[in-house]
Amino acid sequence: MPIPYVVPMGVLLPDSILRHEVIAVLAAFVAINTVVYVTLAVAKILPKFYLRDWLAASNRRAETRSIHPDAPVGGPTGGSLGDRLAQPHRRTPE
Repeated sequence: MPIPYVVPMGVLLPDSILRHEVIAVLAAFVAINTVVYVTLAVAKILPKFYLRDWLAASNRRAETRSIHPDAPVGGPTGGSLGDRLAQPHRRTPE
């Protein structure tokens, strides 16, 4: 009865090929590519960020034109940072 050749799990190529410079360059490219795609995927999951909504705007009305006379002046972005984050995001077409 012949003894079967035992190959350690996970080893597909000999050590001499895996330590070659071309393989190291390829591995670095794959690593960078993976980081870029993970970053893009996470950025796509997060809500859109508009810098203009966080900056003070000079085009805000001094008086409210709401049907509710007690509405806060300044529109949906008026108030503190916590108030801004709690309100739903509304954008109008420009």
